[in-house]
Amino acid sequence: MRWAAAALLLFLAALPVHLLGGPVWLWGPLYALTYVCGGWDSGWEGLKALRARTLDVDLLMVVAALGAAAIGQVLDGALLIVIFAASGALEAVATARTADSVRGLLDLAPATATRLGPDGTPGTTEETVPVADLAVGDTVLVRPGERLPADGLVCEGASDVDQATITGEPLPAAKEPGDEVFAGTLNGTGALRVRVTRDASSSLVARIVRMVEEASETKAPTQLFIEKVEQRYSVGMVAATVLLFAVPLLLGATLDEALPRAMTFMIVASPCAVVLATMPPLLSAMANAGRHGVLVKSAVVMERLGRPDAVALDKTGTLTEGTPRVTDVVPLPGAELDEDGLLALAAGAERPSEHPLGRAVVDAARRRGLAVPDAEDFGSAPGTGVRATVGGRRIAAGSPARLLREQAGQGTARASLEAEKLERRGRTAVLVTRDGEPVGVLGLADRLRADAARTVAELAALTGRPPVLLTGDNPRAAAPLAREAGIADVRAGLLPQDKVAAVREMTGAGHEVLLVGDGVNDAPALAAAHTGVAMGGVGADLALETADAVVVRDELAAVPRAMALSRRARRLVTQNLVIAGAFIVALVAWDVLGHLPLPLGVAGHEGSTVLVGLNGLRLLRERAWGEGPGAEPEVPSSPLPPPAQRAPDEAEARDGADARDGAEVEAEDDAVARNVRR
Repeated sequence: MRWAAAALLLFLAALPVHLLGGPVWLWGPLYALTYVCGGWDSGWEGLKALRARTLDVDLLMVVAALGAAAIGQVLDGALLIVIFAASGALEAVATARTADSVRGLLDLAPATATRLGPDGTPGTTEETVPVADLAVGDTVLVRPGERLPADGLVCEGASDVDQATITGEPLPAAKEPGDEVFAGTLNGTGALRVRVTRDASSSLVARIVRMVEEASETKAPTQLFIEKVEQRYSVGMVAATVLLFAVPLLLGATLDEALPRAMTFMIVASPCAVVLATMPPLLSAMANAGRHGVLVKSAVVMERLGRPDAVALDKTGTLTEGTPRVTDVVPLPGAELDEDGLLALAAGAERPSEHPLGRAVVDAARRRGLAVPDAEDFGSAPGTGVRATVGGRRIAAGSPARLLREQAGQGTARASLEAEKLERRGRTAVLVTRDGEPVGVLGLADRLRADAARTVAELAALTGRPPVLLTGDNPRAAAPLAREAGIADVRAGLLPQDKVAAVREMTGAGHEVLLVGDGVNDAPALAAAHTGVAMGGVGADLALETADAVVVRDELAAVPRAMALSRRARRLVTQNLVIAGAFIVALVAWDVLGHLPLPLGVAGHEGSTVLVGLNGLRLLRERAWGEGPGAEPEVPSSPLPPPAQRAPDEAEARDGADARDGAEVEAEDDAVARNVRR
């Protein structure tokens, strides 16, 4: 990168002096240093490739630049050197950043662990050891707030573990003896004793790293095709130049006649116009996308962003907002509470809690303008819920299954029924009891993005097929959101390797896949897809580094816009290649079949370069973001009102719920199960 920057600065320093007619002794050394700084690396690598009997196109560009300088066209040669030095530097930086991000994933797992003695009991036998020293069968102690050091099974204790980095679930998962846990996930408020089932090199995090590395090292078919074309073009250009130089000499031409003609051919056949045919449209598209919050990491990515014919979407943080919200407030008969009273009571008990569900309940009460009462004697039990004294009454809020375990009576049966109804609709049910009696049930769920349904329709219009939903969440939570967004193909309960397998299955069926995700759990699939797009608002570093493009403003609707812009850029690239190719063919034919004056050859060559450059800059216009196929696709009609016109959260969640009876819900569940199995 430093050598490329030095070449560019030297070129910019020499250019005005040269164009203004300055002395040769001033601009000549600057151009010479430009050649050295920008060309030595490509030249050296090209010579090494030549020893391996491979002709590198970068070496050809260095030779063409030197040939131009040999016949006095120093400016053309220096420009060619700068262009190729810059492209090589950007490729090297992108590769290094991806490697750093993959290595940084290992930081999710702690460096040390608290290992217990052979009998697994804490106390004097505790010792702090490097994670790499843990063996299968060891027992480790994981205190509240610590990250788990290894994959394993919980053998004692209960806690809520935030494993969003692995599975993508928006809510912490309750863990108790017998449950599986993963290295790098974050323990909640309870202490866990975990028996190690995999060593550090075989943990899920380590496997994610390997999958990202393997997927990143594979070459797309387009790249392989380009490499073949470069080889053939390089060989053909060298052979043609040698012939143009040698044949006239054999036929009696003088060196002064043969050399300028060969060098003229080298200039007019050099791919400067071809290079600019590709870069200005793509760079202009990248700049336009960047103004609208989409960071495209390279021109290669910009070119292929519009090519996919299949789209896969993550759920949490991509299709949804990524944070739980209260969607249902259901007071039980006989509780003598309305919705506001029930929500205020639950918010009072949850107010001291740091659990995401508790924060969502308090936020819902505040959005309604309710006064949240103070709580006393607060306590929480991982996987069960919270208990507190609110207004002199003992209030509990938490898991219906656990809170009702020791209850009996009509109220208990009704509470269990209401909780089951909510869970069938994909909600997380929270039971609220007062002095041991059930008084109501709250439903919480991750909320669909406001632009999700329209974006899904736009993606379907662009690719010709509806997107697929890939999520680590459970089927009951995923299916209702997918239906609301207009997605029929739902694949739920997926770990990172399962998402990679799904992407490869789609690829194996002949599709070019674009994956949109957000978290670490999406990183391997982002790398395995033809094109990966990360939602940047969530801030998962590995996903952002692994992805080809990042939606910085966290707007899902920007994805189809960027795809449409990419398609326009590709059309301009095609136009420019036709223009550049036509100029090159015409000038080369003139030089070979007749006598092309050097000034006219240079004028034709530079003229085509300027023409294709200006044509590519058209995508810098503001309106280019809204033009192109798929910009304004027709959105299918939906029985749901648009998000902006819906009632508040709790009313939105109740939409249509009371109209469903048990048979309809069961039929929907059967359909969802068939979709998931498929």
